[in-house]
Amino acid sequence: MDEVTLTSLAQSATDMARSIDTVWVLVTAALVFFMQAGFALVEAGFTRAKNTVNILYKNLMDFAVGSIIFWVLGFGLMFGTDISGIIGTPDLFFKNGWTGGIPAEAFLIFQTVFAATAATIVSGAMAERTEFKSYLLFSLIISAVIYPVSGHWIWGGGWLSQLSTPFVDFAGSTVVHMVGGVVALTGTLALGPRLGKYNGKKVNAIPGHNMVLGTLGVFILWIGWFGFNPGSQLAASGSANATAISHIFITTNMAGAAGALAGLLISWIKWGKPSLSFALNGALAGLVGVTAGCAAVTPTGAILIGLIAGTVLVFAVTFIDNALEIDDPVGAVSVRGICGALGTILVGFFSESGGLLYGHGTALLVTQLIGVISVAAWAGATGFILFKILKATVGLRVPKRIEEEGLDIYEHGETAYN
Repeated sequence: MDEVTLTSLAQSATDMARSIDTVWVLVTAALVFFMQAGFALVEAGFTRAKNTVNILYKNLMDFAVGSIIFWVLGFGLMFGTDISGIIGTPDLFFKNGWTGGIPAEAFLIFQTVFAATAATIVSGAMAERTEFKSYLLFSLIISAVIYPVSGHWIWGGGWLSQLSTPFVDFAGSTVVHMVGGVVALTGTLALGPRLGKYNGKKVNAIPGHNMVLGTLGVFILWIGWFGFNPGSQLAASGSANATAISHIFITTNMAGAAGALAGLLISWIKWGKPSLSFALNGALAGLVGVTAGCAAVTPTGAILIGLIAGTVLVFAVTFIDNALEIDDPVGAVSVRGICGALGTILVGFFSESGGLLYGHGTALLVTQLIGVISVAAWAGATGFILFKILKATVGLRVPKRIEEEGLDIYEHGETAYN
């Protein structure tokens, strides 16, 4: 073959690889978007029927609001040219050009659905008592600033990625889930518990109205995780990428399965009956926990991470609910915040390339601890300030009568069940 033919064939191969990678990223972005439906169903099922429209509406609008503001501002802050390791310049598409392996807009939509996930986590923890207008405002701020800044530290070339032993969070245990969980914690503290939840020293259970919806929601989230984690490889062409995404599928699934088993077993031992709600949240805890290290751990390591996260989840939920009297209707603070932090730290033990259990010393573990503490401090401080401002201005909590009779009629003028 002559040189021109060889060049043409090489270009065709490059174009084919780019096309495969782009389709892969777009398909997995669609799977992550489908997680919005999972969140909506979990939150609706785990709360009361009188607030169902409100729950569904919030999960719709945080994606709509987040999509636009993340395109306008958040994406640039997260992935723009690095400024002192802290923040990116918010002009990526307009001045800086794009040098990624896939089209810029494919990367944008993939990152948009991640940003929406961080914002929607807060919805469940603050369910059944939050002003709808306030929810729209804090969803906007989370997608515009809170999530992108700490995300830049890790994924956008910021200071945590510049350490001598770089911080490892492959798909977002800390970047997405812990940030959402910590902001959710500040929101629940600002709101206070639902009416009737606590009566002196007595803790009153407020059961969700539909476990069928909750269970279906968890299955949808589990499916979505096969986009969330393997999609973060950002490529599928070539044998190396094919091997990587296949491995991530397995570690993701193993951790979710182990988390569900842990939730089943621990709740059975603790209360004498196997709890479906703890098994469901245990599955989510395992999936959250392995998200940071899904590309770096073995399937056995993933199972251990899932078992640890699922076990910790049961005790975290009961401790937060009973001892701390923090009312979190869906367990978002425990599942996302605590298990996101825990899973990120466990990378320092279970990573094949840097974990303590593989004889690599403590360097990665120390980095993971620094990253978790720093991002938690950022999310906690900004969340605290955000909710203080909202509480003092537009208001944060609905009036007593609206909470008692349901947000659906008073906030939206319609009900889910007629």
